Amino acid sequence: MAGRFAPRPTRTTVRGGHVAVPAGVPRQAPAPARVRTYVPDGPLDLGLVLGPLRRGPGDPTFRALPDGSVWRASLTPAGPGTLRVTQRAGEVRGEAWGPGAEWLLERLPEMLGAADDPSAFVPRHRLLALTRHRRPGLRLTRTGLVLESLIPSILEQKVTTGEAYRAWRLLVRKYGEPAPGPAPERMSVMPAPRTWALIPSWEWHRAGVDNKRASTVLRAVRVAARLEEAVGMPPEAAQERLELVSGIGPWTSAETVQRSHGAVDAVTVGDLHLPGIVGWALAGDRYADDAVMLSLLEPYAGQRHRAARLVLLSGCVPGRRAPRMPYGDIGRL
Repeated sequence: MAGRFAPRPTRTTVRGGHVAVPAGVPRQAPAPARVRTYVPDGPLDLGLVLGPLRRGPGDPTFRALPDGSVWRASLTPAGPGTLRVTQRAGEVRGEAWGPGAEWLLERLPEMLGAADDPSAFVPRHRLLALTRHRRPGLRLTRTGLVLESLIPSILEQKVTTGEAYRAWRLLVRKYGEPAPGPAPERMSVMPAPRTWALIPSWEWHRAGVDNKRASTVLRAVRVAARLEEAVGMPPEAAQERLELVSGIGPWTSAETVQRSHGAVDAVTVGDLHLPGIVGWALAGDRYADDAVMLSLLEPYAGQRHRAARLVLLSGCVPGRRAPRMPYGDIGRL
């Protein structure tokens, strides 16, 4: 029978969101976009607000274009959706496509920091006061989606940023589905929980993900519905629920709720670099540990995550005193 029938393209034979179309069959035009406009109540910098949602320059779910537009592909409770956000003359315009379009537009203000109150932050260090003055458009995003922040945070555990970004890029492009609407080339929606659960062990290995992180992702997607329910909880309670899953600790839960909940006080403890950066910026101590960092951030109780963001945006970081951590690709083994 070999050679008698042309093979049908499937998700495993098509790469980058390009679905093969037989010759002579026209592509269907995307459905018209659903549109919502939003006027923020203060300065708003799209790059600063949405930047934490981008997992590396090749993130298939995020694209920032030279025209100033920001594109996101998300798996919402209503289904996959693509969102394009633009800003002009103080007004934000959101355009969305796909089954999740209405869900994305409904939560557009919160995603752009409408639930955040920057005026509640009182700087007690000159560096933070200066950085806030220079970055008035900083607001903390709230996506309302737990898993899309949790899985890439798990992939970032105990590895270099480049390794984690590569794993996320490869897995989403291979197992996600093309972003709805006229999305930029090679944009994809994150795989559904069941799809994550069905990824073969060798594909995790090829993506450079060790068994410990892969197993944590699998345990998380098995209880995906319960984890998504945490969106309705306070950030502290949501972190407690996330940490019930073996392999998810304070670092991962904080990185997640900072994005899903807009958690203004969630501090990333257990990070390799952050304590030294905060210690250097606020006290000149490049060898600060988590205890010292938390002590320095204590005056900002209730706003500690914002304080840490401002430290990072200040550019005041200690100089390197050792080579970068070597990149290890277990997929070559």
